[in-house]
Order: sequence, then C-alpha cells, then structure tokens
Amino acid sequence: MRFTETQLTHDRYGHFLNSTQVFSPDNQWIVYDTRNDDGGIGVTGSIEMVNAVTGKIQPLYRTQNQTQDGPGVGAVTFSPVDHTVLFIHGIRNANADRPYGFARRTGVAIHTDKPFEPVFFDARNITPPFTPGALRGGTHAHTWSGDGQWISCTYNDYLMEQLSKTDSAVKDLRTIAIMVPGKVTVPDDGTLENNNGEKFSAVVATVTENPKPGSDEIDKAFDECWIGSQGYQKADGSRQLRAIAFQGNVRNEKNETIAEVFVADIPEDITTPSPGGRLEGTDHTRPDVPAGVVQRRITHTQHGVKGPRHWLRSTSDGTLILFLAKDSTGITQVFGVSPNGGPITQISFNAFPVQGPINISPDNKYVSYIADHSVFITGIQTHESERLTPADTSKSAPFGAAIWSNDGKTLAFNRRIEEEGKSYIQIFLLKQEP
Repeated sequence: MRFTETQLTHDRYGHFLNSTQVFSPDNQWIVYDTRNDDGGIGVTGSIEMVNAVTGKIQPLYRTQNQTQDGPGVGAVTFSPVDHTVLFIHGIRNANADRPYGFARRTGVAIHTDKPFEPVFFDARNITPPFTPGALRGGTHAHTWSGDGQWISCTYNDYLMEQLSKTDSAVKDLRTIAIMVPGKVTVPDDGTLENNNGEKFSAVVATVTENPKPGSDEIDKAFDECWIGSQGYQKADGSRQLRAIAFQGNVRNEKNETIAEVFVADIPEDITTPSPGGRLEGTDHTRPDVPAGVVQRRITHTQHGVKGPRHWLRSTSDGTLILFLAKDSTGITQVFGVSPNGGPITQISFNAFPVQGPINISPDNKYVSYIADHSVFITGIQTHESERLTPADTSKSAPFGAAIWSNDGKTLAFNRRIEEEGKSYIQIFLLKQEP
C-alpha cells in the first residue's frame, strides 16, 4: 500500500492523540487533548477536535479553575457510532492537597454538537453508604465496545488507596471496570467528590494482594480491549457476546512478576453481585465482580507480555488478540493468540523492536505501530512489514500510536515539531493513495 504524509495541525500547543479510537464515525474529525508531553493529563485543561480534511479546529471542552494540581483532562476517544467523545476528567475539586491522581479521575463525555456541556458517564461515590453501579475511585483510558454502548477502562479504588496508607495488608491494585447503559444517582455531599453517572459501572477483573506463585491469581489487571465487535466464538461453538482481554500480573514459580493475557467473559446483565459479594464494595474491601463474570488466563509463557506500554488489540471478528512480547532474540515483536487460548503466533519479524502501542486495521489485515522511528504496518496473515515513513532519528520522529480511520484509508500519528526553539506535538496523517 502507498500512503502520502501530511501535517494536519500547526498551532503552537500540544495536539496529543490517544492510543486508539480518535476518528469520528464518518472519519471527518480527529479528537485529541492539548497535552504537550506524555503523562501530563493533570495539568491539561482542554479537549479539541480537528477536521481531517480542512484542518479546522473546534474546541469541545475546557476545565474550570485549571491548576498544576488538576483537575486535568486527556486520553480522549470517539464513539464508533455517534458524535460523542469520552475522556479522562480529574475530580473537580482538585487542589494541592487533593491533586489529580490514579484514584481521582472519572469519565466525562461531550456530544460534539453541544460543546462545553459535560456528561458524566461513570458515577462516583466515596461516601458511605456506597452505591451499586457507582465506582469509588478513578477510571482511565476509556474504550468503546464495537456497538458503542459499553465502555471499558482501567480502575483504581480511592478507598483502597487511602486504606493502604494505614493498613500494610491492603494495596491499591489496578483492575478493569466497565460501564453499561443505566443512570446511577448518588448523594450530593457538596464537595464535588461524588457525581451521578449516565452509565452503570462494575469491576470485572479480580485482583488479590498476594498472588500465589505459579497460580493464575493476579495483583494487577490493565491495558485491556474488547474482544471482537460482537464478541467471539468459544471452542464449543457458542457465542460470547461481551468479553474483555487484558494483561494481568502473575507470579511465576520463581515468584517473579510477569504479565500474561487474560480474558473476562461478561454477562449481558452486570447488575447482580456474585454470591456473597457487593458490587459497591465496603469501606475495607474493593468492589466485587458481578455474577456470571468468568476470568481465565489464556497465555502461559516464559517471560510474559513485554515491551513498551500498549493495550491489547482484538480483530473485529474476535478470532485473534494481539500483544507485544520479545522474540527468541530479545526483540519486541507483535504476537497473537486466540481468545480461547492455544498456540501463540508471532506476527512481526523485524530486526528492531516495536516502540509503542499497536492498532488493527478495520479489515483485520494489518497491525500498525511505530518502530525504528517510523510508522509501520505488518500483515497479520502474511507477516510482511512495510515502512510507511522514512526512518527519522531526530526529535520530530513519530511517537505513540498510529491509529486507523474507520474506513482504513488513513493513519493518524504524532510528531514533535520545533518552532523558534520550542517543540509542539502535532498531528500528522498518512492517507492511502488511490
């Protein structure tokens, strides 16, 4: 395939792309936050989108009373079915004593025809009595399901974070949560710590403080993806409509921590707690998973998932989950595994490592990523790699992720462009030639 590269944004501030789902359903707009460095969500105050054809910028949201301590916004994604964007929003009362943090953020949406009118997706309630369907901490890196109805995210619990400061047996363990349609109302305590939500939320991965070596217990669940646009086919031929693949930190027989690939099969109804469990948790326990969630490990490797930070990716037909790991020579490559487990397939065979997150083309033929300071694609079936931009070892080299448009004809990515002694993160496009 042949692509032509163009620079889309030029203004002297950051235009930071999320790792996936940045194109509007009609591919006309690309959404981003205005960070000018990776990780600076807490100090970033605005969300914008840019027209992929004209370069016109449309502001969508700005925080009130933004400071170095928060609230902060970032990591914005577009719904696959309508003109709604969703992003991380720090807790609104952020200050030096209560800054932006892992357990102090939530998911806020904007309908692009109603800019500056925030819609809180996940309800938050850190004040007893807690509320089923409301979380008690911070959600992060929100990803839409194929039908645009359900949301996945990583989650850190504020109550457990605070308890860990006085109880050494308790740890703030990252896990996975989801949001589904269903409004949740929580008491307003006047502090801005709590908020109502348009979605019913629940934790769907089970973590434990002290995993047994050699077991499938995990103390961290993270960097997930939805499996398929309509789930996947199980080994027995039945269809699982909702499922998440995620990375989970296990302890091997040597008690070393490695990440493996896990799957959580999720029922259509997540409002019922498991026997003896509580979806909302208690003041000394984290929220429990809903009844019917089945968690299982699907990889058993020697060294685990390895490489730069990345989110797992699934083909739209749900037959393959992609992840990064090191090959026999120690080079980070793309690998794949069925959601049912089984043999692991090496996808890329480059002489240099993958440098960032991966994404799968809408037709399931290619995986895109940055490697050797260039944008690359690799055929998932052919294993043939193609360099789409020249190798660039300067400060303006591509970084982060290369994200496909919904029609598969364009890739968006970031470069740092220097102007008058300062560098600014800009959006570039690779458009497929006819």
